[in-house]
Amino acid sequence: MTAMTNLRQQQQAVGERGSRIFYGWWIVGSGFIVNTFNGALVFHSFGAYVVLLEQDFGWSQATFGLAFALQRIESGLLGPIEGWAIDRFGPRKVMMTGLVIFAIGFLALSQINSILTFYLAYLLIALGSVLGSFLPVTVAVVNWFNKRRALALALVSLGFAAGGLIQPGVVALLESLGWRGMAAASGIFVLIIGMPLAAVVRHRPEDYGMLMDGEVPVQGQPPPPAERDFTTGQALRTSAFWLIALGHSSSLLVIGAVMVYFASHLTLGLGYSLAFFGFMSALMTTSMVIGQVGIGGLLGDRLNKRLVIIIAMCGHTVAMLLLAFSFNVVMVIGFVVINGLAMGTRGPLIQAMRADYFGRASFGKIMGFSSMVMMAGMIIGPVVAGISYDLTGSYQRGFVILAILALSGGVFFAFAKKPELPVDTRAPAGGPFGSHGQFALAANGAATNGAAANGAAAANGANGVLTNGIVTHAGMADTVEVRDDAWAAPATPNGGNGAGAPAHEAASTIPTQR
Repeated sequence: MTAMTNLRQQQQAVGERGSRIFYGWWIVGSGFIVNTFNGALVFHSFGAYVVLLEQDFGWSQATFGLAFALQRIESGLLGPIEGWAIDRFGPRKVMMTGLVIFAIGFLALSQINSILTFYLAYLLIALGSVLGSFLPVTVAVVNWFNKRRALALALVSLGFAAGGLIQPGVVALLESLGWRGMAAASGIFVLIIGMPLAAVVRHRPEDYGMLMDGEVPVQGQPPPPAERDFTTGQALRTSAFWLIALGHSSSLLVIGAVMVYFASHLTLGLGYSLAFFGFMSALMTTSMVIGQVGIGGLLGDRLNKRLVIIIAMCGHTVAMLLLAFSFNVVMVIGFVVINGLAMGTRGPLIQAMRADYFGRASFGKIMGFSSMVMMAGMIIGPVVAGISYDLTGSYQRGFVILAILALSGGVFFAFAKKPELPVDTRAPAGGPFGSHGQFALAANGAATNGAAANGAAAANGANGVLTNGIVTHAGMADTVEVRDDAWAAPATPNGGNGAGAPAHEAASTIPTQR
């Protein structure tokens, strides 16, 4: 209750002075930092762990590819449950739970002595990283932003890129502390830094008397129209859901393979040092930042998201071909720059595209079900590259196959048109048109069973509350146009003109955004 009161007071202060920072940006800042250490400790450093673990245990490349695949299977199968938990309990509670699991996984990693214990520890790390950062932060940001959604998502995703920028430091710690010492230190760090950051996150602005994007209601002006979002079931029945999920999965073919085997390809295949890998990771991160902020963030809400994503998928293809056939530093740098730009641009735009298509009411569950499809890309990518190396002694053939599959992702996005929201024909008690309070008028405008969710129409229409309807003639109207973007307003006994508003009397109150 105290937190709710503080946030409401902040919103009032915004309305009075217009100088306070919208609370949604604090959530973005918290998510950025959490994603930064997630990216630094897991996303970008996994390849370095692979090199060191291989030196100590002599495990094959396919062993690490399978570990990565098991992690994606776990995340995919648990995705719908994770999404339901976020929508049900809020992102903050789920995030705190995930960070505890994240820390336990790192502490367990520091004690492994077999492939089985490695798999178990890595699965804990993977589950904790998803629950503790990416999914709950994404859901929270989608709920707090609309007009600047792509920018907010880009800034949050920038944390993963920032984790790559500090990768040289992470590699130096791995070499100085050893992988066991670094894993133990990472677990402690996650608990100390992550928990206070998770406490900042909130679910929806409406729960605290705010509106999305920090907009403030103005007395006497109509509020935004009521939202009608896809339910999870409705989204699953659209082709757009599956096309976006398959396209996203295609992009993750590249991400998964690069995450697991880029370090090995540079060191074992091309003869570069682990320090060189660290600098290439930092360069790729710089490219990601440019893609996320310069293209995906600043321009993502203005450009055609689908077209930009298709171009990014073509960039993944070109980058993987450069990596497959690289024989000098220039080609390696070309891969790093192009792949970083494509990854940075594509990431936030796909999430914003999902929210634009299906709304935010069930976004957590929709993302959870999407992860079941997306996991295929993260599984297939590392496995294909790992098998290619074990059979041929080179990643080249596997990288070429992944480049072709990545190109297919652009085709999926090309056909992913925005779906139409199905008409809800259910008639709850009090009105035949559902929760928006629309009602029917009998001949000559007399109200018939006009009780509605947001108001009741009196007999013969006198003194009734017209909700989501437009009276086309004053007084005893002959016809009524039902419209979803109209809002409740008191009507005079003689009706009136406009969207339920009396002819000479403005609405005295502004309904709360629903």
